Amino acid sequence: MPAAAHAPRAGVVLLVVTLAQILATATALVVAVAVPPLGRDFHASATALQWVIDVYVLVVASLLVAGGAAGDRLGRKDAFLTGLGCFALGSLACALAPSIGLLLAGRVLQALGPVLVLPASLAIVSDVFPDPRERARAIGLWGAGSGIGLASGPTFGGAIVDAVGWRGVFAVNLPICAVLALLGWRTIPRRRLAPPSHRFDAAGAALLTAGVAALAFLIIEGRRRGWTSAVIVAAGVVAAGALAAFVAQERRHPAPMVDPTLLRTRAFVVANVSGAVVFFTFTGVIVFMAAFLQQVRGETPGATGLYLLPFGASVALCAPVAGRLTGRLGPRLPILSGLTLACAATVLLRARLDVSLAAGDLWWTFALLGAGVGLSLPPMTVTAVTAVDLARTGMASAVHNASRQLGQTLGVAVIGAIVLGRAGRAADGGRRLRGADAVAWTAGLHAALVVCAVLLGLALAGVAALVPRGRPAPPAG
Repeated sequence: MPAAAHAPRAGVVLLVVTLAQILATATALVVAVAVPPLGRDFHASATALQWVIDVYVLVVASLLVAGGAAGDRLGRKDAFLTGLGCFALGSLACALAPSIGLLLAGRVLQALGPVLVLPASLAIVSDVFPDPRERARAIGLWGAGSGIGLASGPTFGGAIVDAVGWRGVFAVNLPICAVLALLGWRTIPRRRLAPPSHRFDAAGAALLTAGVAALAFLIIEGRRRGWTSAVIVAAGVVAAGALAAFVAQERRHPAPMVDPTLLRTRAFVVANVSGAVVFFTFTGVIVFMAAFLQQVRGETPGATGLYLLPFGASVALCAPVAGRLTGRLGPRLPILSGLTLACAATVLLRARLDVSLAAGDLWWTFALLGAGVGLSLPPMTVTAVTAVDLARTGMASAVHNASRQLGQTLGVAVIGAIVLGRAGRAADGGRRLRGADAVAWTAGLHAALVVCAVLLGLALAGVAALVPRGRPAPPAG
């Protein structure tokens, strides 16, 4: 382990990569509050507005594993700094976009940032904290960044939209990226990696990207185009074929992006599946609650962000606690506690949500869901990363982040299909919904919350059965 791992600046490195994690994940939901005013400016359909959120997480989910492999080959520091540059350029393109099509193109470029930043930053944390208990706490704090970013996104975004308009949620990223890049360049150690013995698995990357993209397209566009239409059926065939071919490719490639032997570790598998379920619920609920508050309740973006603030406050308070508990007791208890709270909060939100309910009456339900997310996400990350040897932490972190981003993608897509399937074209253009349209939207959200509660319950059962007790063991290295 390099001497830099013991340097006092390890804490600064942790701060830099955690802030980058917050920035990369927050943008998905910063934009959620900006979607209704953005839709009114561009006169965009509800499906197009759904793509504004989902194209970002779709690109991240489908390329994140490839980004982890690229970081292992190029070097974690270089991958981290390059990712910040891509994110900044994409943000600039979005801020200046004159049409919805060019905005979506900017979102694709912006998403290439987290593809490199997220796996590189977690691998950097593993490098600079060699002690297993210190590493568990550090990974817990880093993992809390994603929850804090997602939870604080609506509040931060709402304030910006009210102050300067929706373009401001993209422009604000530019100075932040510049500061993080400067600090990262000066403090992150450059660890020498062994040269790769095999060529990059380009076929695997292409197959995974095609499979995930086709699946998301099917879910998002199925409502508008018809579930039995030729293009949707073709998307299903492409998704199934590409993902099956990806599995076959990984089994025979000498240096796969995803080592199939990882899937033999039950704790690794359940940590990734559970992380996907939490992000499915968390992201989907926040995105469509933000839309509910603006389009059904008639709240401003700024007020919407404040109503959703209890999500962020609870995640911020509970995530560091989860990191400490994981270092002392192991990940199992914090994950079980978090999933239990999140499931209970989802059930309560389904029971209480109504067209006539005052938005301020939901704050404690939002806080309960945030507490569940804050307690469960950091130990899930610890479980996934400590299940592998040090040489594969980049791969493990990429797979874990990809599973969470896939959960985000499917959360927005599936919950959107359920909600918009009830609301129909009335939701186009981000306009205010009244009467029967508002009732239909709320009924769709009720059905989506039931789906989330069932998935969280299944994840809870899986963790109880498969995640071992005790502290995380040091990765073999």
